[in-house]
Amino acid sequence: MAERIARGVFRTETPVMVESYAAVVGEKEGQGPLGSCFDEVISDSHFGEDTWEQAETRFQLEAVGLALGKARLCKDDIDIICAGDLINQCIGSAYSVRELAMPFFGLYGACSTMAEGLLIASLLADSGAAQRTAAVTSSHFSTAERQFRFPLSYGGQRTPTAQWTCTASGAVILSRSSGNIHVAGGCIGKIADLNITDINNMGSAMAPAAADTIMRYLSASGTSPGDYDLIVTGDLGTVGSSLLLDFLLKQGVDITSRHRDCGAMIFDAETQDTHCGGSGCGCGASVLCGHFLPMLEREEVHDILFAATGALMSPMSLQQGESIPSISHLVHLRKD
Repeated sequence: MAERIARGVFRTETPVMVESYAAVVGEKEGQGPLGSCFDEVISDSHFGEDTWEQAETRFQLEAVGLALGKARLCKDDIDIICAGDLINQCIGSAYSVRELAMPFFGLYGACSTMAEGLLIASLLADSGAAQRTAAVTSSHFSTAERQFRFPLSYGGQRTPTAQWTCTASGAVILSRSSGNIHVAGGCIGKIADLNITDINNMGSAMAPAAADTIMRYLSASGTSPGDYDLIVTGDLGTVGSSLLLDFLLKQGVDITSRHRDCGAMIFDAETQDTHCGGSGCGCGASVLCGHFLPMLEREEVHDILFAATGALMSPMSLQQGESIPSISHLVHLRKD
């Protein structure tokens, strides 16, 4: 059973291993600096479907299918799947799991959903409730724009602090018996709110949540940034990443040399016009599965903290003038 080491912070006792993983991205993501890392790049934003929402479901199905294929598993080998996305009521995930016919936890943590899914999936496996679990998330630029901002045909001007929602999906299969990367622990996030109301400044809204979660894990585990090869955030982008480093430095913690941000990495800001970088549930998930987990496999690094971040707003809350609450969940991944 997992050992509680502080409020919302745990370490695993039974090894929960990463057995397989896969990342599928859209054309723009495939043209970015990490393009060669991903398992598949889909040039058709509709993925052969009638709507972008249906396409997002296909992205999830493709990522899960690839992860299953790598491990020579079938869908019946997965006891429980944890899945989420940004579309209202997580319909992208619901429709993908409808086809997969797996026992299903539907999650919403906004862009923190991959870390949330990994935490829940690993705890389920650690408890003995499941032998194999899976975590999958997705996002799609066009479904997010339609829901949260303006119709694409409107041609609205994006602000300098804006981020580009990634068209991407990442899937991880966890097992009690197979794999050589394991989930060593985790930290469940708490809500942070800087009273930011600008949907185009999500990095600033999420940075304090990331700082709080990282500090809580370091404190509870009795470790320092130097004990980890990398401390990875999900999609703070360039503005949010700068704020995170400032927040932590004010508390006497310097992660500058070890920090990487998936949102800042996935696009080339100068040539791809994405302003502050990428965002969306699929951003951190695809970069984790396409870039960082392979680094662990190759033993280029041995200890990573993956702290995905999420802005927990909805179109309704924004219309009512509410601020944007944020959260960050952390997963400690280790290659022994």
